[in-house]
Amino acid sequence: MTRSRRRTADRLARAAGAALVGVVLALAPNAAHASTIYPPVDSCTTSPASITAGGTLSFSCAERTFGADEPVTITVTGHDGANTSFAMVHLGISTGSATRTSDANGALGEVRIVLPATASGVYNIAAISRSSAGGTASASITGADGLPRTGGDSGQLVGVWVGGGALVLAGAVVLVALAVRRRRDRNDL
Repeated sequence: MTRSRRRTADRLARAAGAALVGVVLALAPNAAHASTIYPPVDSCTTSPASITAGGTLSFSCAERTFGADEPVTITVTGHDGANTSFAMVHLGISTGSATRTSDANGALGEVRIVLPATASGVYNIAAISRSSAGGTASASITGADGLPRTGGDSGQLVGVWVGGGALVLAGAVVLVALAVRRRRDRNDL
């Protein structure tokens, strides 16, 4: 190969390499430019923190918890969540959720949440958005006497007691039948 042909081949190889690098850079995925907000731990609150079943509580989040004027999804998880409602919107799912919009400062104003009459235990409430990890708060359910209502109901145990009693009775009948059979077998010998 002559010297001029080698130079031409080298130039073509460099040009092809540069073109390949340009294509790779053009097709490489771009890093997301959206910033994520990581609010402080206690940025969201419920009021009151303890409530009776069927009561209404308020949930809110502090400024800079979310981006300005963005949709925020609020989710309530707890016993009988199918009957949880957000103000006038009744939800028929086990974990209820609704969407509200943050204000210009990134705060979430008061959201009124009505708990079901059968509420018991603890209800966890979370709020998240596209730009923010959001925040959580919880409310515990108390009975009329002010003590925590955990969901235990003696009326629900009737089936357990009846079923358990039937099993004990059936076991006793089997034992008596075995004892009678053994006695007959001994007497027949």
